[in-house]
Amino acid sequence: MSLPLKQLQSILYRLITAASGVAEGLAAEGSMPAGGLDALVLGDDRLSAEARVDIYANMYFYRLLDVLKEDFPATLRVLGDDNFHNLATGYLLECPPTEPSVMYCGRNLAAFLRNHPLRKDAPYIADLATLERAVVEVFHGPDAVALEADELRAIEPEKWPALTMRTHPAVQILRMDYRVEELLRAIEEERDWKPAEAGSVEVIVWRRNSQVFYRELEKVEQRAIAMLSSGVTFAKICDLVAEDHDATKDPVEELNRLLARWLADGILTRWTG
Repeated sequence: MSLPLKQLQSILYRLITAASGVAEGLAAEGSMPAGGLDALVLGDDRLSAEARVDIYANMYFYRLLDVLKEDFPATLRVLGDDNFHNLATGYLLECPPTEPSVMYCGRNLAAFLRNHPLRKDAPYIADLATLERAVVEVFHGPDAVALEADELRAIEPEKWPALTMRTHPAVQILRMDYRVEELLRAIEEERDWKPAEAGSVEVIVWRRNSQVFYRELEKVEQRAIAMLSSGVTFAKICDLVAEDHDATKDPVEELNRLLARWLADGILTRWTG
């Protein structure tokens, strides 16, 4: 008895991705034809039909493990191979992929780590994974034309207050309890690293010319960047910087410094909504 291709594919997919393995997947499978798996997969004296499907199931897991290692190299480095392997096993059982692209495989790993026993020895590990995941998402994020300094200078000064800007749509702002950005940078640059210190911080992650960057936000720019994420006038940004700047510094100089940095980083776009 031959099955329609779509039905055959669905059965094999369920068996290969079964959380508890092919044997238990077979026991739970309600769509098998007469003759069972042997009617679908040819076995021989060396390998049964179940053993052959098991090979694909193992390949599926190890492919996902490789993806997680590629997306979370610093988390892997901190935890070590054995702990990361066990973490990935538990994570994939709890949060199996639901999208065709492997890019989405690790999107819930940081949340999974929030209540994981591994935090006992590395309490910052969930924040580290959060930052690493943001790097992946920003790299693949939507594109837009960045606002350049020359474009801004070409606008008549009297029109600046009403000029509405926003952050680039790929930008992410992370609020974290540990200063993990230096830890990640040290591992990326293959330098010696040390555990991240506790400290409430906001980190901006952005993309410029297909390269992802991240840094801790200064206190003076936190509210301004938060407002920019949804679009705000230049006049409002001036007001926020004036309110939040260090009293020992000139607010105009602070605004000019921040604006120059944002333009150089390519995190601003003109609001068109």
